[in-house]
Amino acid sequence: MASAAIFILLEVAALAMLDRSSTLQDIWINRAAHRTMAALWGGSEKLRNYFRLEAVNDELARQNDSLNRELDEYRRMSRAREEMSASAEAIRPSREVFSYTPATIVKMSRNRPQNYVILNKGSEDGVRPQSGIITGKGIIGVINSVGRHYSYGLTLMNPNVTISTKTGRDGITAPMTWDGLSSDGAVLTDIPPHFRIEPGDTVWTSGFSSMFPEGIAVGVTGSSRLVDGSNQHVEVRLFQDFNSAHYVTVTRNMDLEEIQKLEDNAASKEAVR
Repeated sequence: MASAAIFILLEVAALAMLDRSSTLQDIWINRAAHRTMAALWGGSEKLRNYFRLEAVNDELARQNDSLNRELDEYRRMSRAREEMSASAEAIRPSREVFSYTPATIVKMSRNRPQNYVILNKGSEDGVRPQSGIITGKGIIGVINSVGRHYSYGLTLMNPNVTISTKTGRDGITAPMTWDGLSSDGAVLTDIPPHFRIEPGDTVWTSGFSSMFPEGIAVGVTGSSRLVDGSNQHVEVRLFQDFNSAHYVTVTRNMDLEEIQKLEDNAASKEAVR
């Protein structure tokens, strides 16, 4: 009788332990399931965000294009106001000269003596040779040749590319070229020694080139040195580091063909003389 009672107590205890063990297993299983689901949800969200990047980047490029148009309009309006105050005459707003096409860098060399860039936009997108390539931080280079869907350009990190710039309070005009050393270094040349350019002055596009609008900030001046006793060189630290360039805007001067025809006609008349 006593042994039967002990057996019954042991059975009850075993059942209680089994029930408790089952509850713990359920908790562990639930926790493991939650961790697994959280990992899957987190991974899927990361994957979703990754595929969203292209759409986000395209939207950023379109916004950059819109901002460039607004900036160009602001520059033209600012010049018009200056002219109005100087002449005290009403001046009609000037028409838009430059078109802007957002693009992405497909390939760009950075470690060659003569560096180049390939963009994902071509003639079907309105890109033409002798267009400029800019970013929100400055200048990348110029378009050299164009295919239907891609275009090839020379970057500022190429000794064959020279940018017309102005700097200082007096707006001193000088050509700017790559310093041949770094991905964010350039140099201003052909500056007469009597002109003084202070370190920290902003360097802007001059507007004398048919490829770039006037007033694009490209960098700041550094130290200067005298070369051959009559030519002052000024170091420039570019705002755009070429190692981080990816999204760009192509600037096309829509009056370029007319300008080239005038230059060709003038050259042919000089040749006749």
